[in-house]
Amino acid sequence: MATVTVGTASAAPGTIAKGVIPVTTLGSGTPLNIPVAVINGAEPGRVFWVNGAIHGDEPEGPLACQIALREVDPAKLKGTLVLCPVVNPPAFEAAQRGNPLDTFSYDMNRIYPGRANGYLSERLAAAHAAAMGPVADIEISIHSGGAHSFLDKSIFVDERPESVELATAMGPGWGCIMSNFNPKGSPMAYLKDLGKVGITVELGGRSATSPEGFAQVGRDLADSILNILRHYGMYPGQAHYPHPRYKGEQEALLAPASGIYIPEPGVKFLTMMKAGDPIARIVDIWGDTLAQLSAPADGMIFGLRALPNVQTGDWCCFFHKVSGMRD
Repeated sequence: MATVTVGTASAAPGTIAKGVIPVTTLGSGTPLNIPVAVINGAEPGRVFWVNGAIHGDEPEGPLACQIALREVDPAKLKGTLVLCPVVNPPAFEAAQRGNPLDTFSYDMNRIYPGRANGYLSERLAAAHAAAMGPVADIEISIHSGGAHSFLDKSIFVDERPESVELATAMGPGWGCIMSNFNPKGSPMAYLKDLGKVGITVELGGRSATSPEGFAQVGRDLADSILNILRHYGMYPGQAHYPHPRYKGEQEALLAPASGIYIPEPGVKFLTMMKAGDPIARIVDIWGDTLAQLSAPADGMIFGLRALPNVQTGDWCCFFHKVSGMRD
C-alpha cells in the first residue's frame, strides 16, 4: 500500500485526508481551488472517483459526498475512494449552471479536458482532469435537473461492457440506462479517451429540494456509492442490482405551443408506456387545450420541467426511447 495524493490531500493507508486541487488566484486575492477528499483504504485496490456540482445549481453531488465521507471507514476499504463534491466552485457559489465569471466556456460539462491556458472554466477543467486522469480507475459524475427540472434515476453510458457494468452497480432503481455512444467534453468522455470508465448519473433537481426530498436524493446517491464499492469488492457487504434494466436513447420533448403544461393523470416517472400514449396537454390560461404531447416511442419519462408554464420550443420532459432490455 502507498499514500494516495490528489492535489494537496495526501492520505496514508487507512486514513482520510481533505485538501484542494489548486487552480488560480482571483482578482480579489482569493484562491480558486477545487475541494477534494481522499479515503485511502487499509488494503490495496482500485480507485473510485466521485464528481459533484460540475453544474453549480446541482447540489445533490455534494450532499452524497458528505454522507459517503461520514460512512465509509478506511479501515474496511480496499483501494481508494476520492470525493470531489464541487468541481465548479464559482458556479456552485452562484447557484448557477455555469461559471458566471466566464461566459465563454459557461458549461463545464462540455469542455473536458479543458485547457491550462484557456478561459477560466477551461482552466478549472484542466486542473481537475490533470488530477483525476492519472489516479481514477472508475468514475461517476453526479448530475440532476438543477434549477430547471427534476430528473429521476437515470444513467448515460458509452455502451462498453465496463461502462454498463458500472451503471448496473449503481443499484436498485437505476434501470434507466441510456446510450451516449460517443461522449464529448465531459469527465466521462475524458476517461474513455484514457481507456478508463466513467458514467453520468442523474437524480434530483428543483422539484426535489423540500427537506424530505433533498435528504432522500442524497441518501439514494450515497447508497449507490456504497453499492459500487461493494460490487467491485472494495467494501464489506452485498451489492444489489436494478431489475429490469432498459437500453435506448433520450429525446427531449418540446412544447408545440405556449401555455401551461398539464400531465395526463396516471403518467409516472420510469414507467413504461407505448408509442402514442398521451403524456400531457398544453392549455391556455382558461384551460382550453392548445396542443398535446404523446410518447414518441415505447419508453418512459425520466425528467420533467420544474415550472409548468412553457413557451413554444421549451423542452417539457425528457423521454427514454427504449430499444430493448439489458437483462
